[in-house]
Amino acid sequence: MNAAFKKELPIIGIVLLPFVYLAFIWNSLPEKVPTHWNAKGEIDHWGDKFSLISVPFMLPVFIYILFLIIPKIDPKKKISLMGGKFYQIKFVFVLFASVLALFVIFSSKSLSFSSPSFIFVLCGILFIAMGNYYKVIQPNYFLGIRTPWTLENSEVWKLTHVFAGKLWFIGGFLIVLGALLFEAAFFSTVFIVSVTVLAFVPMVYSYIKFKEIEKK
Repeated sequence: MNAAFKKELPIIGIVLLPFVYLAFIWNSLPEKVPTHWNAKGEIDHWGDKFSLISVPFMLPVFIYILFLIIPKIDPKKKISLMGGKFYQIKFVFVLFASVLALFVIFSSKSLSFSSPSFIFVLCGILFIAMGNYYKVIQPNYFLGIRTPWTLENSEVWKLTHVFAGKLWFIGGFLIVLGALLFEAAFFSTVFIVSVTVLAFVPMVYSYIKFKEIEKK
């Protein structure tokens, strides 16, 4: 067993968790299971239990394969310079996707979406984690704040990601706090607005910094 494959085993194990859980509960699942819920946690779509098999494939498997491909097709070859940090980011995203898949399967089995705020908390934690890693992401076409201005200027890239890292860390913390304090039906709108702000503000910041540097 080579070292590279051995290093991947923990992540592969996380990818397989939803499959193992689904196999374990398969015989206890009803033939028809809920496959979608509205913002209030109410079931609004049903499907055959075989449709649950697609959940792990669409979440942890897809994310894992994507992170395997990215370094190989990165034209700048900058992602490889991140070393262990890229592995940690991959771990975080795969763990996020696997926990989400487990939650969806569990909710389908229990025929309820008893804790819709869990999704918001999970997303908030992801923002916190990515905010922590943003400052180490090298300029590339796949990860980070990829605007024309960050990709054009390495200094703009660095400044933007330091700023975005702080913003996402604070924003993620506020999302977690809000999800725990407010009803999911109300907070769903706040969540969408928050995510829009966290995505849009760094883009504007990168443009402003590019113009500032351009004037020097």
